[in-house]
Amino acid sequence: MSEPLFAALLALLVILAIVAIRAGDLLVAVIVLGAYGFVMSLIWTTIGAVDVAFTEAVVGAGVSTVLFLAALLRTSRRRSPLPGKLRWVALGAVTAVGALLLAVTGALPPWGDATAAPATHVSPRYITETMAETATPNAVTSVLADYRAYDTLIETVVIFSAGLGGWLLLARRDQ
Repeated sequence: MSEPLFAALLALLVILAIVAIRAGDLLVAVIVLGAYGFVMSLIWTTIGAVDVAFTEAVVGAGVSTVLFLAALLRTSRRRSPLPGKLRWVALGAVTAVGALLLAVTGALPPWGDATAAPATHVSPRYITETMAETATPNAVTSVLADYRAYDTLIETVVIFSAGLGGWLLLARRDQ
């Protein structure tokens, strides 16, 4: 992984987030959020999580952008002003969650640590035992379809429910 590329992608991600938050025109915000999802998928790719990158590209950059655009067709492109008190509550919540995430990341092992638990216990077991336990020659497929089948099923149900909910919200009522 190229560290300058990774740093540039992270900087671009922050810039896109700020532009999306500050945009007065919701169409601009939707386009920027689509770009945010695409850059996030590039970041997932640079750290080697290609399956997550694919999902981010499809859901974050693709489906969400289409649903947001469909919602914009039914509403105004201008955002309504946020009440002053709610801004401070939102800022406090974001700051608290950000501080909590930063505190928790201190307990994680360094990036690429070969002695970390996932590298010494989980990954080798999947690589060596996948054929015997699942009869699936592809390790990624065995992890997603066998070891994490319930997780994958529930993720699919959540995405389907979100799509169905969006469709129902955007459906035109003929009266």
